Amino acid sequence: MAITKEAAQNTMQTAQHYVNQVYETIKKRNPGESEFHQATKEILDSLVPVFAKYPKYMEGGILERVVEPERFIMFRVPWVDDQGKVQVNRGFRVQFNSALGPYKGGLRFHPSVNASIIKFLGFEQIFKNSLTGQPIGGGKGGSDFDPKGKSDAEVMRFTQSFMTELARHIGPDTDVPAGDIGVGAREIGYMFGQYKRIQNAYHAGVLTGKGLHYGGSLARTEATGYGTVYFVAEMLKDSGLSFENSTVVVSGSGNVSIYAIEKATQLGAKVVACSDSSGYIYDPNGIKLDTVKRIKEVERKRISEYVKEHPEAEYTEGCSGIWTIPCDIALPCATQNEINEADAAALISNNVKAIGEGANMPCTLEAIDAFLQAGILFAPAKAANAGGVAVSALEMAQNSMRVPWTFEEVDAKLHTIMKTIYQNSIQAAEEFGYQGNLVVGANIAGFLKVADAMMDQGIV
Repeated sequence: MAITKEAAQNTMQTAQHYVNQVYETIKKRNPGESEFHQATKEILDSLVPVFAKYPKYMEGGILERVVEPERFIMFRVPWVDDQGKVQVNRGFRVQFNSALGPYKGGLRFHPSVNASIIKFLGFEQIFKNSLTGQPIGGGKGGSDFDPKGKSDAEVMRFTQSFMTELARHIGPDTDVPAGDIGVGAREIGYMFGQYKRIQNAYHAGVLTGKGLHYGGSLARTEATGYGTVYFVAEMLKDSGLSFENSTVVVSGSGNVSIYAIEKATQLGAKVVACSDSSGYIYDPNGIKLDTVKRIKEVERKRISEYVKEHPEAEYTEGCSGIWTIPCDIALPCATQNEINEADAAALISNNVKAIGEGANMPCTLEAIDAFLQAGILFAPAKAANAGGVAVSALEMAQNSMRVPWTFEEVDAKLHTIMKTIYQNSIQAAEEFGYQGNLVVGANIAGFLKVADAMMDQGIV
């Protein structure tokens, strides 16, 4: 029997009312957590057509449970600096959802880290991990510790103290952390050593992003940046476009940014700008990646050092101006909410063709709306940013089998995963009447897999 227009409208209204109720509860239960509110609203709004078409997902408290962490851990991290003074930081771990597998998500060390940041990241991670097709649940963690300006000895003392507490909550089949902002190979190595010491056992799969000589995976370092570009390349291809001969702006100069620049350049693009928290560089001849890698990965200095070696480049203090640089493709790879509505307007006025979110939630809701209304191709973070955790899951698989794969094998698997995420997102968007809208498509595709698993597993 055909559904009347009036009946369809009533069903949508019922679904919208349900979503609104859940969101109001989130705000009341989590006051002041603006980042968490933003992340949940973006996903919940996308799910209205799902609840309208399949009312069963409004039963059993699926949505009410998925927005509530299974466990939220906050702990004290005392450590001694090089002057012998005791410092105290906060540590966090949110174990958000284990319907698909052990909790999986990075650790972020940055002064801005708080409960809201960790919960928004963990919530996004549920659906990002679902999209990869790998058997991993969603989690996230970190600390308000700032590794910038700290000696190796200070970083080691902090991370050892951090892991001493975290160790009781994680394990290869329970919760598998990785790196994020402020947590690279150095920090992962110190934490792995402390975990091994505490457990008196070599559980290689307890952390990912490890060094290659003790259980790490080839291509893991490159995975998030490469994955973002692979996803955007698929999106461009469907519109008859490509990275070839395109001008690209990439924000950030950390792990994600560096390897997004590398892969975009390999695909024929000219990347003309990148940044760090102090400002950005613009090189009209194309960013010299070897210089950026040395400055940021080896010397651990500010991006402003670049212009001392390349006088044709310009350095500008402050970060937002980077989005006024004309480009065909923008890849925000730095941090959350770095592109606001005004930045979006600047990019649109300069005829940007595509946006690929390499960072977690780098565009505000208003910016995303502006891009979509202007018809700009938009690759959302939970899809485009999923390459890192996808290869982390591949690292876990290698650890379990005690068999390393070649760089080419891992990179090929990553490329296939990103293509599959794109296709699943596009198909989900089309099924629910949002053709071409990858924001809605990725949210729906990620949610449905988690929701089905939760329904199968009962009220837990």
